[in-house]
Amino acid sequence: MKPRIAFFDFACCEGCQLQVANLGEALLDVLKLVDVVEFREVMSEKWAGPLDIAVVEGSITTKEAVERIEKIRARSRILIAYGSCATIGGVNGMKNRSPLEEIRRTVYGEHAHTFPTIATRPVDQVVKVDYYVHGCPIWPPEFIEVLQAALQGVPCFPPDHAVCVECKLNENVCLYDKGVTCLGPVTRAGCNSWCTNNGNICYGCRGLVSNPNTKGAMDVLARYRIPLELVLNKMSMYNACREQGKTP
Repeated sequence: MKPRIAFFDFACCEGCQLQVANLGEALLDVLKLVDVVEFREVMSEKWAGPLDIAVVEGSITTKEAVERIEKIRARSRILIAYGSCATIGGVNGMKNRSPLEEIRRTVYGEHAHTFPTIATRPVDQVVKVDYYVHGCPIWPPEFIEVLQAALQGVPCFPPDHAVCVECKLNENVCLYDKGVTCLGPVTRAGCNSWCTNNGNICYGCRGLVSNPNTKGAMDVLARYRIPLELVLNKMSMYNACREQGKTP
């Protein structure tokens, strides 16, 4: 019997599910190995039984979501968190920087009382996570690598060096030399410097490296006369949960 795999989403845009759905021929190769029993973006079937692998997108923002992810974890042998919302809290974490009641009133106005919420949390602050696929959206080759490791039951760790390493390997001109502030020096690699390869900046969507070269980063900011506050504000777009010490 093929391993049963299901995809679930919480607070997110479902862009990571679309990345999987758009894998093309690589997706066909995956389907030869597994039995996808639930995947809201591509099928209407539901599955309430045991799972070999649960792939979870989105952050946890309500009490109902806490209960749901706990039930998913209880019936899953392996759980993969994929996408920034699930792995580090993502853009949803920005609401943690202000009082929740204030945020509710700002977003929902007079109907705020009908939308209960809790502080945003990545999945691993609620249940055990076995594998991570960072990014917004995920980098498809990395997802395939992690899924293969999960199916084989072997470890697969995301890179823990800066995006700048991949950027240099791809022979990109440093965006700081172009007068653009980029978060590559402190952001975890693993995306093949996808954004900067295509003329964009690094937004820090993969989270901070565990031991950033703080002195080097500060030297860069000083050289280009960039305020530290600007970089911290940019980093909070995806990493507000981590700022508050809520992620490992």
